[in-house]
Amino acid sequence: MKKAEVVLIPIPAMGHIVALVEVAKLLVQRDDRLSTTVFVMHPTLDPSTTKYAETLAFSTLPDRMRVINLPNLESITSATKGRRHWLTCLIEGQKSHVKEYVSKIRTQYELNPDSPRLAGFIFDTFATGMKDVPNEFGVPWYVFSASGAAFIGSMLHLTALHDEQGVDLTELKNSEDELEIPCLANPIPAKLVPSMVFEKDSLTTFLEHARILTEARGILINTFLEFESYAINSLSDGKTPPVYPVGPIVKHVGDGGDLRSDESNNYRDIMEWLDDQPPSSVMFLCFGSWGSFKEKQVKEIAIALEHSGYRFLWSLRKPSQNGKKQSPSDYEDFQGILPEGFLDRTAMIGKVIGWAPQVEILAHSAVGGFASHCGWNSTLESVRFGVPVATWPLYAEQQFNAFQMVIELGLAVEIKMEYWKDFYGDTEIIVSSDDILKGIKSVMEEDSEVRKKVKEMSRISEVTLVDGGSSFSSLGRLIEDMTENMS
Repeated sequence: MKKAEVVLIPIPAMGHIVALVEVAKLLVQRDDRLSTTVFVMHPTLDPSTTKYAETLAFSTLPDRMRVINLPNLESITSATKGRRHWLTCLIEGQKSHVKEYVSKIRTQYELNPDSPRLAGFIFDTFATGMKDVPNEFGVPWYVFSASGAAFIGSMLHLTALHDEQGVDLTELKNSEDELEIPCLANPIPAKLVPSMVFEKDSLTTFLEHARILTEARGILINTFLEFESYAINSLSDGKTPPVYPVGPIVKHVGDGGDLRSDESNNYRDIMEWLDDQPPSSVMFLCFGSWGSFKEKQVKEIAIALEHSGYRFLWSLRKPSQNGKKQSPSDYEDFQGILPEGFLDRTAMIGKVIGWAPQVEILAHSAVGGFASHCGWNSTLESVRFGVPVATWPLYAEQQFNAFQMVIELGLAVEIKMEYWKDFYGDTEIIVSSDDILKGIKSVMEEDSEVRKKVKEMSRISEVTLVDGGSSFSSLGRLIEDMTENMS
């Protein structure tokens, strides 16, 4: 086979960019005939995502791999358009830049057959609006899901309910019914399905992209066969494009990019504190780049941590103010948000921080439990490093992920599975300190069945991407499919 180029396009969100960058690395490391280019679209809604994307362009990447930041389309902002229209307009606005680059690849190949030939595109699940570009150039395109196989199955099933049976999916939000979904072995409460279907605007986006899935040549999923075997097997139905489990794709320890000096100092301080703690003794609380709580909920968490008696490391972020669509920031002083005297009373066993190097923390031997929002990247990281999760989902498909981890897989315990908040808005319920305390005690229990299962799944996850592993084989099949017509 001649040299081949693969173009990857994530949506402009941190977890999605990280995952597709790791896929690009896997491709070039696996086959020395492949080269990859990751396009990062701008603007993003999160300053930390912008910083990460800019850092990537100047990072040391594997040979035959590059990251290109597309022009910042300043006219497309979240302030002037709804989230759905914002992303749609962003993709439309970036098409011409991607076409220009692809044309150069095609021209170079025509002038010099030793140059890489365009093999195909890999789009994020919600970037498939870019499909016109590969269609125009007559090359195949694939979809990459930064969520799990069960999520893809839920997209397809819920879309079928809407399109074929006329079900009003927005009514599921307040439903007490349970749904039978082919990708799950157990019926799921309807209100725990991906919350994008609850609002008409986001439902439209959800349905559009679910329908497009069936047009792809194949679907890459950040999961592995042993982890989601039931869901993966359910997708082999003859109607869904071939599925390629290629995970678990997580950021590598120490691969956090260039940190600001303050982050670097914080990083050292956090890791030195963990070094002083006994093995599996620390409860880690972190709720993702968009996760934050208002004062009343923060105080309930503090009460639970103090009463638990466990050591803890708590990433506490400040919500955006006045309903602004901005990611949380760090507090200058925690005293004003925490109960009076909390920091003094817990000084010997606890540490409250802002920004958290999550992968490095989860990989540390001192961490024994993880209170998480159940974003899929965080879920895979907890499995990869063998840390059991206490689920506290916030939005998007996180309630669905929590159900899967607790009920389907038995790899997590529940704090509040049906907790829900608008992506930018107010919390609808307050989780009591008693419920939080119960979840902490359960996840930190030594020799529990959940802990044993997570440790075993962690062991399996270590070998899936090496020669002989299930994801290693799946990636090989993908490369073969992408290049079979190029020899």
